[in-house]
Amino acid sequence: MFEALDQIERYGLEAVRVQFRQIESKLWEVKVGAHRVLYVMIERQEMVLLHAYKKQGQKLPIKERDIAIKRMKEMLS
Repeated sequence: MFEALDQIERYGLEAVRVQFRQIESKLWEVKVGAHRVLYVMIERQEMVLLHAYKKQGQKLPIKERDIAIKRMKEMLS
């Protein structure tokens, strides 16, 4: 995951073997293999990592999403 985050810092959305997905409003997800990091963008250049987990099913677990949403609200307030 650290390598993926380094790639994102260097190449942005063009990072190799990294996928991005919008979850809801300002909450986004970085996908690297079975690992996921939920994040929010602050300003244009600042990515705040909110929560990381290892995906084990098809859908984003509600518990994982709720943790990230709570942290996102704290960051944006």
